[in-house]
Amino acid sequence: MVHQLSAPEVWLERYGNVLYRFALARVRDGYVAEDLVQETLLAALKAKDNYAGKAAEQTWLVGILRHKIVDHYRKQASDKTQAFDETMLPNLDNGLFDSDGAWEASAVSSWSKPEQLLEQTQFVAAMQTCLDRLPERMAQLFVLREVEGLDSEDICQMLNISTLNNFWVIMSRTRALLRQCLHQQGFTRD
Repeated sequence: MVHQLSAPEVWLERYGNVLYRFALARVRDGYVAEDLVQETLLAALKAKDNYAGKAAEQTWLVGILRHKIVDHYRKQASDKTQAFDETMLPNLDNGLFDSDGAWEASAVSSWSKPEQLLEQTQFVAAMQTCLDRLPERMAQLFVLREVEGLDSEDICQMLNISTLNNFWVIMSRTRALLRQCLHQQGFTRD
């Protein structure tokens, strides 16, 4: 199926809210999310003649927004040449991960079953609350890896993390903090 683009004048009305929520969930700053949506719409306007129609219009716009978000993180990392201070991170060796750093299989609870949509909606809200409570760079790391699915080496470059080992230590601690926060929000292991 070949998709057609609508008039650029209607993009903001049709897709503005979706794009804004997508950006806000990833950058955690309303003003930055608004700027990213504007940059996305401008880039789409410039690229509309190259639209091949292989993806739906909304999917195409979200794809452009994903690139804008990655560019935002890269620019932010180059502006801030600070490294993670691992001494500020708590030691959370609480058995939530196996020896390879993966989640323990027993850590998956009943709220992750697709048929429980209400609980999933509540989980997403709780997860966003927990991400908001994390230090900004830890939240960025988690979102880039687990939500955006970016490669570990790319994230290290973007966020100025010196080694992959440091990346995995921070990621492990971030997951543990999220697990602890979700537990406090009522999402426990079954």
